[in-house]
Amino acid sequence: MRRGARISRRALHGIDRAVDALAYIGNAALVALVCVTGVAVFFRYVVRDPIFGINDVSEMILLTTVACSLAYGGRKGSHVAVDILGMFGGRRITRWTDLIVRALGILIVAITVVALVIQGSCGIRCGHFTPDLAIPFKPFYMILSVGLGAYGLVLIAELAAGLAHFRDDADPSEKNN
Repeated sequence: MRRGARISRRALHGIDRAVDALAYIGNAALVALVCVTGVAVFFRYVVRDPIFGINDVSEMILLTTVACSLAYGGRKGSHVAVDILGMFGGRRITRWTDLIVRALGILIVAITVVALVIQGSCGIRCGHFTPDLAIPFKPFYMILSVGLGAYGLVLIAELAAGLAHFRDDADPSEKNN
């Protein structure tokens, strides 16, 4: 095996481990969201006294769940994709389109992460807090920037693996090989 291929395989393995760790955090947040929703439903319909601010708490937990699932979904191929170019052009076309799309994805994710950090840093003085309980958005913007940053690392590792296997018949990051 070529040196570049070994390095890209190791990088993808490390990314997989990091993404799995984020997924466990996201799963814990999802369990918390289910519990909070159950308690909210109980108090609203059984006790007939809804909990003030429960929507704020639910939104912040949901944001954490989504942030932790972005990289996992991107790496494991859980997003909807239709590979029309691969059906018609094969690997000789997709090796170039994968390169372009991953590079553009890295650029877009980097811009988004920077924007989240800038907006999150403004915090309460810019009015970034929930309407009922005034929970500041800053930590959740940072959680979202970490989740998107992890997806950016996934794209970088997949770009590196694609370049290492550029002449091969298959890209190791493609799920339909």
